[in-house]
Amino acid sequence: MAVLSACSDNSDPSAWSTQKIDKWFEKGDWLNGWKVKPDESINRKAFAISYFKNRERWDKAFTFLKNSDLSVLELKRYDIDDDNVYAPVSEYLTKNEADARYEAHQKYIDIQYVVSGKELIGIAPVSQKNEVLEPYDATKDIEFLNVSGGENRTAMPDRFFIFFPDDAHRPGLKDGESSPVRKVVVKVKVD
Repeated sequence: MAVLSACSDNSDPSAWSTQKIDKWFEKGDWLNGWKVKPDESINRKAFAISYFKNRERWDKAFTFLKNSDLSVLELKRYDIDDDNVYAPVSEYLTKNEADARYEAHQKYIDIQYVVSGKELIGIAPVSQKNEVLEPYDATKDIEFLNVSGGENRTAMPDRFFIFFPDDAHRPGLKDGESSPVRKVVVKVKVD
């Protein structure tokens, strides 16, 4: 019982054991009732630390995802909490790996959710960067890079991804044939 009560307070998860982080994460109260499962690739410790540091922002992000009819939202940016939390909605055709680049952000964490369709997302630690294709642009909060290694994960409406500043990601890849995708990316400010 002590673990559950400790998980519900605002203690510092950077000191939590892996077991305690897993228990808090799997309980899923932080989803605010949103019924989509997190992908296994999510860094649970980084998420717990960020969640407890900026709980209000994360709660607004997941409440937006739960309470919005994501299948009919206009293709535009939705300001959820000014520049602290916002969500662009987009539609596109998936592309070949050769036509996509890894990206990384410093000011925002991405919650990426494929509302309809299916794509592959390449994931690798930024520490595996072997070439900068475009240096970090602070106004757009993006850097493009090549990485060594990485893995492609399937993104569909049954799961979502969270990418932190240490996570390079390459979204929008085709899985077989090119296909249409509708996606929401909720941007949660780091600081």
